Amino acid sequence: MVKLVKQCMDSDNLHRRLRKVEGQIRAIDRMIDEDIPCEDILMQVNAAKSALNKVGSIILEGHMNHCVKDAIESGDSTEAIKDLSRIIDYYSRI
Repeated sequence: MVKLVKQCMDSDNLHRRLRKVEGQIRAIDRMIDEDIPCEDILMQVNAAKSALNKVGSIILEGHMNHCVKDAIESGDSTEAIKDLSRIIDYYSRI
């Protein structure tokens, strides 16, 4: 079976970052059952949110630099810009 890799994504970097987020989530889960101060838990929640947000930013940047650029170069700029606008609108609400 041939594995297709999206050109727009640095999958090794994204997988590494997602494993880090998974570790942070597991740590938060453990902290809840331990006698850890709430503010420390909230700091870890914020760190996990920031790390996950960075994953999304990397994906969005790759999408713009490859997918949108390719669509514009192939003459489909109207649809590419509409798609990008929709993605940015959705992503900014997260």
